[in-house]
Amino acid sequence: MRIDYHTHHYRCGHAVGSLEEYVQSAIAKGLTHIGLSDHMPLLHVDPADYYPEMAMPMEELPRYVEECLTLKEKYKDKIAIRVGLEGDYIEGYEEKIADFVHAYPWDYVIGSVHFLGTWDVTDFRQVHQWEGRSVIEVYEQYYDAVQKAAAAGLYDFIGHIDAIKRFGYRPEEDTTELEDRALAAVAKNGLAIELNAAGIHTAAKEMYPSRRMLERARAYDIPITFGSDAHHPDRVAQKGDEAEAMLKNAGFTHIATFTGRKRQQAPL
Repeated sequence: MRIDYHTHHYRCGHAVGSLEEYVQSAIAKGLTHIGLSDHMPLLHVDPADYYPEMAMPMEELPRYVEECLTLKEKYKDKIAIRVGLEGDYIEGYEEKIADFVHAYPWDYVIGSVHFLGTWDVTDFRQVHQWEGRSVIEVYEQYYDAVQKAAAAGLYDFIGHIDAIKRFGYRPEEDTTELEDRALAAVAKNGLAIELNAAGIHTAAKEMYPSRRMLERARAYDIPITFGSDAHHPDRVAQKGDEAEAMLKNAGFTHIATFTGRKRQQAPL
């Protein structure tokens, strides 16, 4: 399993390194596929009045795609580069997201839920927004958004499907039913999910999704891919061996790859 379909770079504002440095890191680590998948520009909040360094500026999007395509050609004899986008799902903005999705020759688009309204639940600067809230109600809102993302017809796989656990807030109530509804929506709409290694470095102290949810995804026969969610070139393919072992233990025998918005299955 020598792939990584979730990486970022300096344009998003909260990662370091150029696209080429991520490609070179992937080659040095022996990967066969590297996916470049930076954040979609902000749509529903004014970047000038919001938290800084959240996503790629609107004017950088065509430059990002152009550079990805240039690198894809430059390194075609060394590694398969896939041009992707992490397309935040924002309820009510589906048509504007679709404009991004249809405007460029993506190999894949990741559907990730970061925002509940204007609250980015994955931003460490916004953790205070948990104060005074019912944790289970936030989880319900989050997984409802995941279901809507899966049904939106915009994405190829769902990113870090249980990222709501990032800062260690977990309800006392059982969340199995919420998770299953989200997975059922993914399966019904023919999407894949990713095993995202970045959760290891958070208060959650485990990958996205959890082992339990990963096993449930296998029961739903949901295809799976792998992403490091690297924000530094050194973290390309991070925890790849551990992820492969997790997938095999959960019963997965294949890994999903993407070309031109079409999914293929490769043996683990």
